[in-house]
Order: sequence, then C-alpha cells, then structure tokens
Amino acid sequence: MSNLNSDDQVITRPIIGCAMRVINTLGHGLHEKPYENALCVELKSQGIVYEQQPRFPIYYRTVQVGEYVPDLIVERSVVVDTKTIEGIGDLEVGRMLNYLRITGLEVGLVINFKRPKLEWRHVWLRDHQR
Repeated sequence: MSNLNSDDQVITRPIIGCAMRVINTLGHGLHEKPYENALCVELKSQGIVYEQQPRFPIYYRTVQVGEYVPDLIVERSVVVDTKTIEGIGDLEVGRMLNYLRITGLEVGLVINFKRPKLEWRHVWLRDHQR
C-alpha cells in the first residue's frame, strides 16, 4: 500500500474530519444510511461538494448489464462508501476497486461507523493497475 500523496491528503482529510464529527455526534452502531445522510449534512456545512447516490452504468462489452449507485462522490474525485461492518477487509477493498473502475475515478474511501473509533481505508486504483 502506498502512502498518501499531498493531493490525496487534500481531498480525503476533510472527508475523514466530517466523518469523525458524525460519529462523535451520532455515536456508533446505527445502520449505514443515517451515517451516509449525516455525512452529507456535515459535508454541506463545510462547503464540500458531493453527490449522493449518483448512478453509473455497468457495461459488459457494449451492453449495459446493470448500474452502480455509490453512497457518495465527493469533489467529483473520491468514491465514499459508508459501512457499519466488523472491519474493513479485502472484500471491501475489492469492491471499491470495482467502483473506481466503473466511475473512472482514482481514489476511494471506505468509512466504517461500527465501533466507537472511526475506521477508514483509502483505496487507490493506481496501486492495483495490472
């Protein structure tokens, strides 16, 4: 796993700060949707541009076979996936890599609100290019 470069820090640090304010206010252990919605409120209050639940088509060859609806796209550059799971593991990283490929974005952030201490994991498409 590579270190954050300065552009990644500029993009993701405010998102993580907003998520920390959300967990400190709501506490831990709720379902995912209240955290997603509260994160939107916090992002908006900080003047951070986001889209909630935008739709992206999924193609197999040239045929649309479905769609992906991410929780959030922040500043048109970061896919944010809110979770309430035991821990962020390889499954979530693999899913985020698919999300990044589908959206054409480079940076993903999985945020887990399950425990009292916020957990997050950065995922960069560049680290998993073949």
